[in-house]
Formats: sequence, structure tokens, C-alpha cells
Amino acid sequence: VSCLFETVGPEYGDLAAHVTYVAGHKVTTDPLAIPFSMGRNLLCIHSKKHIDADPETKSAKSAQNMRAMNEMLQMFKSGGCAIWVAPSGGRDRRNVETGKIPIAPFDQKTVDMFRLMGNKSKTPTHFYPMSMVSYDLCPPPDFVEAGVGEQRNVRFTRIGIKIGEEVPNVGGAEKRHLFTERADQEAREGYAELLKGLGMEQYIP
Repeated sequence: VSCLFETVGPEYGDLAAHVTYVAGHKVTTDPLAIPFSMGRNLLCIHSKKHIDADPETKSAKSAQNMRAMNEMLQMFKSGGCAIWVAPSGGRDRRNVETGKIPIAPFDQKTVDMFRLMGNKSKTPTHFYPMSMVSYDLCPPPDFVEAGVGEQRNVRFTRIGIKIGEEVPNVGGAEKRHLFTERADQEAREGYAELLKGLGMEQYIP
């Protein structure tokens, strides 16, 4: 993200360097991910799937998640910060049958949680969809693996990101799905636009 932002201007590169990235535990335990995580502002949250995978560490992981959530709420209250999160909860994987690379659906509960924290903070919060094309740079395995040390192949390829228009944070609990659906749709449209611009139409779902 920082490298792409820097192509627009140094002030954007500085902004990217100060973004707080919400990520899973692998960014600090996977040998390939660790060097790219160093120097970044990270909030690590264990997914429910990985918390339940090892009963012996479940309580410690849950406690870490609670600390991360509290820290994030304080950031919302303070204002003036930028937080990046993948609402689908993981990396997009190719469809092995078609070869296309669809975006994983946004998780409603994840989106609800961030909207709730924004509202609870009493500080104006803005939500922007960010589409990213980087699959070919370091493709993830076709199937989810709980552990670390998975085989990876790094390639020289075209990548890109697009920031969409702000998604208005309006509507009560009964219409919360409309916010998620709009953010999801904006990200998908930006993704398809990026693929076309990069000459990767074959990946469009």
C-alpha cells in the first residue's frame, strides 16, 4: 500500500506509513510476512476459526483480541487516524475450476463491529472502500491452511489499488445490511475496474 501511495505523491506515502492495519496472527508469525509487517502499525485479531483451532491457547487469544478492540476504540475516540481492515476476513483465493479470482464476500458482523465502534466513539468516522489487485504478486494457497510455513511463490507483476467514494454511515440496526452491501458492491466495481486497467480481464468473476 505504501509503495502504491508513494507513486501518487510523498504526502500520500506518508499517510500510508501511518495507517493502522488490522490483520490476523500470521502477519507476525509467518516467516514470509514478518519482514513486511515490521515498521507497520498493526492490530492483530485472531479469527474465530483460529481461536477454536487450539483449545489450550483459546483464552490467551481471546484476551489479546479484547485488548486490540479496546485499543482500536480509543483510536476511534481520539480521531485523526486511518484504519485498514479486510471485511472478508482473509485473502481472496482463485476459483480452481474457472481460474478467476473473486472477492470474498464482506462479513456482516465485521462491518457492524466497526460501525458500532465509530458510533460509540462519538467522533465523526468515515468509511471508504479500497479495492486491491495483488493476487499474482504472492498468490495464497488455493485452500485455507491453519498453520504457518505454507509454500509461496513471489512474482514480478502488475498491482493496483483504488479508493472509492465514502460510504455514508447511515441507517439503524434494521438496515445495517444495506451499508455492507453498498461497501461490498463499491469494492467489487473498483476491483473490476482495476483488472481491466491492468489488462487482467481474465480474472474478473
